[in-house]
Amino acid sequence: MNARLLIGLYLAVVLLPLVLSALGARPPRSVADELAAGAGMLAYAILLTEFLLSGRFRTVSRQIGIDITMRFHQLLARSAVVLALLHPFGYRNPSMGFDLSALATGIIAWALLALLFLMAIFRDRSDLRHESWRLLHGIGAAVIAGLVLHHVLYAGSLAQDPVLAALWIGLFAVAVLSLVFIYAIKPVLKRLRPWQVDSVRQIAERTWELTLAPRGHAGLRYRSGQFAWISVGRSAISLNDNPFSIASAPGSGDRLQFVIKELGDFTRTLGQIAPGTRADVDGPHGNMVITGRDAPGIAMIAGGVGIAPILSILRQLRLEDDLRPTLLLYGNRNADQIVYRDELDTLAREHGTRVVHALYEPPEDWDGYHGMCDAALIRKVVTQPEMRQWLYILCGPPAMMDSAERTLINLGVPALNIISERFKYD
Repeated sequence: MNARLLIGLYLAVVLLPLVLSALGARPPRSVADELAAGAGMLAYAILLTEFLLSGRFRTVSRQIGIDITMRFHQLLARSAVVLALLHPFGYRNPSMGFDLSALATGIIAWALLALLFLMAIFRDRSDLRHESWRLLHGIGAAVIAGLVLHHVLYAGSLAQDPVLAALWIGLFAVAVLSLVFIYAIKPVLKRLRPWQVDSVRQIAERTWELTLAPRGHAGLRYRSGQFAWISVGRSAISLNDNPFSIASAPGSGDRLQFVIKELGDFTRTLGQIAPGTRADVDGPHGNMVITGRDAPGIAMIAGGVGIAPILSILRQLRLEDDLRPTLLLYGNRNADQIVYRDELDTLAREHGTRVVHALYEPPEDWDGYHGMCDAALIRKVVTQPEMRQWLYILCGPPAMMDSAERTLINLGVPALNIISERFKYD
């Protein structure tokens, strides 16, 4: 299933209620009432399909990438909220009048949707742990969807059409089942292919290498640049899993290697994890891969632990004896944060990768670039006309990635030649 087919399927599902409504027989209404009803139906259809755009379904994320998937999820959610908030104010002669008892579930859902939206927008400013926020977000969305289903079936004149009512019930069932699959069935399936911690070691300032080994199975089939959701030492059904890019190369064996920086609750305890600890792996996810992308050269721009998926790509290129020219721009705050510096030096010698380090706080004897992977550095190294046709891979802090993408496009690099993946969204 390719990206165009997925987008077409999404549009068909979201617009189907409107089409069925237009084809159904019902008493004529004013244009304002029709627009208000249409806004409500479109908002509900978007809300129900949002359950499938959570970033946890590989069929979706592998085709269009987690970056686009989550951006799509956010933009559509905002559209649904706007449509839903406008929906009750558009009516001039509602079929149910203004009987609050008949409209109660719709009013409650309307208020909860606004609250859920505000919680999502300001989640980074709250004191909620990410796992708690995820739980509230998922349960809240399911409750709102259930309340709206009751509202459209018992207070909406359009749902008196049995075909349209069946469609709403079916879409609601799919949405709820998707939650059940992700948070109940899938964890149990993961336990059938267990993993364990092979080693944990510190490789840079506040940065660790975590290696997982399969137990009783052949491991994970993945492509360089992809990521996995992992949990270590947790129960099968748990919200304490986190997405991390895979740093090992697919051709290097059955072990998975991750480069993880101390940031959250789990990452701060990495040094305390003992080898042999049970782990769960959900993957592979993501589409930041070079497989199937023909380009005369490959340039990679990494900031901090954004080096992880790029390491996987470089390691696999070396294993495959890929002779295309490669360039790595790698930015860190100081020299102690550089990971695998010896290996990168080896790649430069043996594979011919041009490695350019950039430090924001360099030591006095530093002879590399002073600063981060910014526009000035990119313009300094992307000088040859043929480099505009290279493939560019970006991974790091959002500000760095945004700046790098703008700079590359201004230099004449086609947008289709720039691929990236980020795990933080506004």
